[in-house]
Amino acid sequence: MSGKLGRIRRVCLAVAACLAVYSGSVLYAQTAPERKFELRPESEDFWKLIGRETTLEKVASGFGFLEGPVWDPRGFLFVTDETNNRVSRVFPDGRVEKVLDIGDPDGSTLDRNHRLITTGDTIRAVVEVQTDGAYRVLADKYDGKRLNSPNDVVLGPDGALYFTDPTLDLPKGEKQEIPFQGVYRLGADGSVRLLTQDLSQPNGLAFSPDGRRLYVDDSDKREIRVYDVAPDGELKNGRLFGKEEGPPRSGVPDGMKVDRQGNLFATGPLGIWVWGPDGRHLGTIVLPEQAANLAWGDSDYGTLYLAARTSVYRLKTKTQGFVPYLAPQR
Repeated sequence: MSGKLGRIRRVCLAVAACLAVYSGSVLYAQTAPERKFELRPESEDFWKLIGRETTLEKVASGFGFLEGPVWDPRGFLFVTDETNNRVSRVFPDGRVEKVLDIGDPDGSTLDRNHRLITTGDTIRAVVEVQTDGAYRVLADKYDGKRLNSPNDVVLGPDGALYFTDPTLDLPKGEKQEIPFQGVYRLGADGSVRLLTQDLSQPNGLAFSPDGRRLYVDDSDKREIRVYDVAPDGELKNGRLFGKEEGPPRSGVPDGMKVDRQGNLFATGPLGIWVWGPDGRHLGTIVLPEQAANLAWGDSDYGTLYLAARTSVYRLKTKTQGFVPYLAPQR
């Protein structure tokens, strides 16, 4: 009998412990502060770019994990959904249309001819999305070896495509054939040239408006690096531009864009970090959902469209974005 009572007592204690943990979790969930939209200046120059009364507007929601926003001059935003393996159009009124189903699409750009270029992590390629809803592989190998998992892509001042190739989304069970994580130039002739392999996890990238500098962030080291760009596209003088450090699970440097004055808008801990061309952190746009990427949009390219987890947001600015596919080729 005493053994039976002992077993009952142990069961009761276990149940009580589980209830205590559950109650504590519920209490934590109820008391944990929610992240809300906020403008946090680090310099008065922040207000030259973002109005003090600026508001954040949710355009569309219900996605899995958003990436790759790029504004089409016809008046809508392309986005990629890594969870649902889809490329979609999002219209300013919130309407969403499917464009293409493709494995784990990521960063995107338009090329000189306004064709949509995106990266496919699970197919390990840079692709052109065609008007019939299919895609054409532009690059999937370097030096005869399969790329890791191309992540972000940008149009360069010379008309070539520049992309990062980390192992962030290398499909489970597949072999890493290239023993480093690089930044590459994809020429119009299909040639793929390695530019640098000195980052541990290259992710977002953006050119300065004059085309003389290339910013690339390293998500692993939580830093942004900048390179001088030679006339032939080679990268030189790589150096630290800025660090984006924050609490655990608050976000890391990812997608980035520049405005016409050369200010850098980069995703990072809590939202969007705004940097001056001189490397000063001007302030942070805190978002309710962590952003992975962003794009300039609307007819004047003065609105930031933000791909933030499950939703697309937009925010009016006091500046205008630099849009590579609208700039003259150098």
